[in-house]
Amino acid sequence: MFNKILISLLFLDSVLLVAAVLLQAGKGGGLAATFGGASSSADSIMGTRQAGNLLTKLSWWTGGIFIGLAFVLSLTSSRRSAPASVLDQTFSAPPAPITAPSATPQAGTSVLPVQPAAGDAKAPATDAKAKAPAPNPTKTP
Repeated sequence: MFNKILISLLFLDSVLLVAAVLLQAGKGGGLAATFGGASSSADSIMGTRQAGNLLTKLSWWTGGIFIGLAFVLSLTSSRRSAPASVLDQTFSAPPAPITAPSATPQAGTSVLPVQPAAGDAKAPATDAKAKAPAPNPTKTP
């Protein structure tokens, strides 16, 4: 909420700053001379000397307010989310790898081999059959 108010004030100040700078008469006449011919609208109201002083003071004040608001906005935004460094984090040991249970029986337990049932027609595959690749009938030597 506070940042939105500051940003809207910064926007209004920037519009005033741009207007004050563009209306000033420079050494070559500037943009102020092109709007009203020889004199601008500010010159015709207050005279040449007073309009120059007013626009000069207005540009200095709006520039100072712009810098001040920008500084306050930068302070409020940096406090909200400070960047965190990876080096600031503590290093911990990697977790221990999970191991599968061993195939050797432990003391006090017995491992029984799995036998096929008497009526079972399928026999378990042997290691030689499981490891040998199947022949490819489409491939000719």
